[in-house]
Amino acid sequence: MDSDAISAAVDAMVPRLAARAAEAEALRRMPDATVAEAEAAGFLGMMTPRRWGGAEAGFTAFYDATRRLAQGCPSSAWTLSFLALHCWLLCRFDPRLQEEVFAAGPAPRAPAPLAPTGKLTRVEGGFRLTGRWEWATGVMHSDWAMVTGVDPEGMGPRFCVLPIADVEIEDVWHTAGMCATGSNTIHVRDVFVPEHRTLEAWRTKLGQTPGEAFPPGSNVGWPLNAALALVACTPALGAAEAALEVFTRRMQEKQQAYGGGVKAAELPSIHLRLGEATATVRAARLVWADAIATLERIGAQGGPAANADLAAIRLAAADVVRMANVAVNSLAGAAGASSGFLTSPLQRHLRDVQMMRGHVVFDWDRAAQIGGRIALGLEPTLADLL
Repeated sequence: MDSDAISAAVDAMVPRLAARAAEAEALRRMPDATVAEAEAAGFLGMMTPRRWGGAEAGFTAFYDATRRLAQGCPSSAWTLSFLALHCWLLCRFDPRLQEEVFAAGPAPRAPAPLAPTGKLTRVEGGFRLTGRWEWATGVMHSDWAMVTGVDPEGMGPRFCVLPIADVEIEDVWHTAGMCATGSNTIHVRDVFVPEHRTLEAWRTKLGQTPGEAFPPGSNVGWPLNAALALVACTPALGAAEAALEVFTRRMQEKQQAYGGGVKAAELPSIHLRLGEATATVRAARLVWADAIATLERIGAQGGPAANADLAAIRLAAADVVRMANVAVNSLAGAAGASSGFLTSPLQRHLRDVQMMRGHVVFDWDRAAQIGGRIALGLEPTLADLL
């Protein structure tokens, strides 16, 4: 399935995601119907190379499809887009690992909580792995799990891929927002991981992973952290766009309870809030699009990217989430008490964007500080996630 066909299928999914959003929130994971529909639409395999039956789409098309899905359910769009991007990440591993994970089709589902909180011990043929990882988005629907452990004898962290049967899931995902991600904690207890199912993290930074020449000419080697930051900020933009639409419809219908029959749409204060939010969301989308264009330009160059470009993308992703929060907070504040009912999509969008801003990449003070330091010509640290 090509990108155009996937795009059309995504548009058809949006109202159905919206209709299932309350169910997804109650389940604390995506409904099975959502996962099946995304797979049938080709979205989960959108970034997978054609060699494995995927669409091998460009980043612009992928991010835009994610943005539109988020207009239906930001939490589901977040989960689906990460599962799709993780297929792209798996293509950096040893070809033997790729043959294993793509044997069943172009969309293996693998959560990837990548904080290096596991411990690796080298043994013959691979490693023994033990650890605990938080934020395993999509783990309730997965076939594999991708985690990171520290090899004391190696050069920093190492990615490890395991069958989901080797993972224990701890049900901790009781949250105010982003409920459908099912981002539970996972545990691995002294499990053997063959070496070909591992990848040294430093290789993803320097463009020296085994999969980058397999197949040649693909987008597999593009900057990992930048790609992850942009996919993570995109649902916030979609949520803000949806909140604008919900607010506008509500104000067109709403009568002021104590206003003598005056419609909310006639109030200058509503005009102001809607105009401000429209401008903020428009600015967020422009920042988002510019960052994607920077990523596309980096990818075409090949090899390690300039720190200035990577910092610009990191800052832009945080800025998109910041502006989405400003816009949705303002709309929710002006919408009246009825918008607080759980049946109102606006309150769900509000809670989702508030939850997203807690992600480490979107800490505004930290992102701005990194952007300023790099602009002054100083070197980044590992903690900067460039």
